[in-house]
Amino acid sequence: MTTVTTRTVEYAADGLTMIGHLALPAGVDRRPAVLVGPEGTGLNDFQRRRADALAELGYVALAFDIHGGRWFTDPEEMLARCIPLLADPDRMRGIGHAALDVLRAEPRTDPDRIAAIGYGTGGAIVLELGRDGVDLRAIGTVNALTTGRPGEAARIGCPVWAGVGSEDPIMPVEQRDAFAAEMQAAGVDWRLVVYGGALHAFHHPPVDQTVLPGVGHHPQHAQRAWRDIVDLLAECLPVTE
Repeated sequence: MTTVTTRTVEYAADGLTMIGHLALPAGVDRRPAVLVGPEGTGLNDFQRRRADALAELGYVALAFDIHGGRWFTDPEEMLARCIPLLADPDRMRGIGHAALDVLRAEPRTDPDRIAAIGYGTGGAIVLELGRDGVDLRAIGTVNALTTGRPGEAARIGCPVWAGVGSEDPIMPVEQRDAFAAEMQAAGVDWRLVVYGGALHAFHHPPVDQTVLPGVGHHPQHAQRAWRDIVDLLAECLPVTE
């Protein structure tokens, strides 16, 4: 296994002190880099391990924070923060840009080769970076088929991959259709994978806490979605030794 170095990084965003998780591959050379956005509950060890896994593949990876170091166990408290955030593209972009600045400032990062992936709220944030015209090599989202302000998707200059569960009540068929229509009208190179039988947050291992209705883990599809994201990165942001 490749030796991975990790460290905590603190930075300001959205009026909070964010606490991200940076994972570096072995070596000293510059590498392609990936932003990793967490779901609405916040950054936890699951997403930190995703960053570590990407570093093992040779990427610099930053799992960014969205709640100032908090991880919500109360769904109502999480919604109280996330619903206004998801309704405000400029706030989402601010959180994304702050994390992107941290990633770009890392000496191991090749600033011209950056991709962004995200889950739920984190996926909505990386989509907004694309709509803001950020130079990304790829965008990948799971459970985040959010649409943006009219016309701004035309600024997305990279392939977009999105995954969603067929039984996700939070991202229903109507939302899928709206997302697909937005991407198509903007001329984006987009893909949408619907994982049969999966609920919202199907990628996330079970947690011992109250969850929203319609949330549930699907182990097979979780692995498939991760492989699809790794394939997206291999296609659009290959690691060259």
